[in-house]
Amino acid sequence: MAVPPAPPVTRQVGRARGCGQRPELGELRELREAARCLVVDADGRSIPFKALYGERKAIVVFVRNFLCYTCKEYVEDLAKVPEAFLQEANVRLIVIGQSSYHHIKPFCSLTGYTHEMYVDPQREIYKTLGMKRGEGNNVSVRSPHVKSNTLLGSIRSMWRAMTGPAFDFQGDPAQQGGALILGPGNEVHFLHLDKNRLDHVPINTVLQLAGVKTVNFTNKPQIIDI
Repeated sequence: MAVPPAPPVTRQVGRARGCGQRPELGELRELREAARCLVVDADGRSIPFKALYGERKAIVVFVRNFLCYTCKEYVEDLAKVPEAFLQEANVRLIVIGQSSYHHIKPFCSLTGYTHEMYVDPQREIYKTLGMKRGEGNNVSVRSPHVKSNTLLGSIRSMWRAMTGPAFDFQGDPAQQGGALILGPGNEVHFLHLDKNRLDHVPINTVLQLAGVKTVNFTNKPQIIDI
């Protein structure tokens, strides 16, 4: 169910790097380098990363790996974003993983996700954009989109790995993800780099920043004042 749309907002975010600050996002040098990298679609076709946002604004979500239970539950909520909302705002919604492309279709089927999905098997874009490996110290962060506790979620992830056609973790299990709003062109409107597996930016935050109608992710009916 739609929530009344908020006006589009753009913001530039700095991130500490050593003793200095990362450049303002509109001038992000790393994006120019990442633009030349290739991503792979579900059929094994390679395309330049820049083709995903060069002509239209795009919300690009990088996930840790396709076996990660927090990523699965986050993408399940991304799947609830209506295509009509994206078309109305002329915005693409894209998920990028770091496994073999063979895992894209099963992961989409598992999560019900029907928007665009690609992989960066060598993690070249992850590395270029500075996405971290390992868990951060801020364990108090809690994603509003993750419903499972750590123990149960980890058991489910391991079971999926053991019962899959090939026993693998569908990506580097230590890799963290992030979310960006890019384009058209080289413009960077928003950047969030996850500190740990639960440090997801709320989906309605990125939708609002991209000028897309927000979504009611709860099962509770909305109360409308008349």
